Amino acid sequence: WNIDPNYANHPLAGAQLQKIEWQAWGPVQQRLRVVQQFNQSQFCQDYVLEAGSRSLKIETRVDWQERQVLVKAAFPLTVQADTATYEIPCGAIQRPTLPNSEPLEAHQAAKWEVPALQWADLSNPVGDYGVSLLNDCKYGYDAQPDQLRLTLLRSPNWPDPNADRGSHQFTYALYPHPGSWQVAQTPRRGFELNHPLQGIELNPTPASTSQMPPVGQLLHLSAENLILMAFKQAEANLQGWILRCYEGYGETASMELQSDLNLVVAQPVDLLEQPVSMPKMNPDKIDPWKIVSFQVEAS
Repeated sequence: WNIDPNYANHPLAGAQLQKIEWQAWGPVQQRLRVVQQFNQSQFCQDYVLEAGSRSLKIETRVDWQERQVLVKAAFPLTVQADTATYEIPCGAIQRPTLPNSEPLEAHQAAKWEVPALQWADLSNPVGDYGVSLLNDCKYGYDAQPDQLRLTLLRSPNWPDPNADRGSHQFTYALYPHPGSWQVAQTPRRGFELNHPLQGIELNPTPASTSQMPPVGQLLHLSAENLILMAFKQAEANLQGWILRCYEGYGETASMELQSDLNLVVAQPVDLLEQPVSMPKMNPDKIDPWKIVSFQVEAS
């Protein structure tokens, strides 16, 4: 399952363009379709720009029939950075971009491929501009000082001689932004790509006469750097609910719960939903990268 460290020494010829055509051209969405053939495999990619969005989405469908071939999407950028930032569970980590001109430690040289969850980011050192590469199911990245790459497909012969062959569908997106990834709210953009808003039309019943407010919210944590992980009924108190979140920007956060259900924070709890002392877990001061849980009740 490993990627050979010398894979870059064995490049293959690029894919051949088969077709390029507009699928949509309007004020809400523009969609350009590009179809390419690589050996026995076909790539159909829609490049999508939507009104109000700063991201370029690349919706991809592939009929993959190769053996021992690695496919990466590469984005050369007008950014120069010594480190790249990758999302990890409940946080983010910085790693060097490993320029080939510098001597590397053995453990650094082994990091030609690193894992990330929903995004990786390359921002210049002064923090006034950067580019994030988002994904909805592809978690292998590599970076250079001016480039981000995402591994899209592999076709190993082991443990299954037909591993990964067949139809694939996935989406990744390029998100250029002013400021740092924290200012640009890159974690939020990653969630939006993975869990897009879905509209549902409901038919009102004749008995429904009340008017709904124009804006409503089930849960709002107030701080942009607090990310909700779970909301569930409490095990010991069926009138209570457990809210779990984490600080995901590396900054101190203050949680101020707002809810149309009139929910308020009753007490902090641990992972077993047992009460803990407030000084150890204060909603008014949540430490950077901290995972916290609270029991909430209706006021």
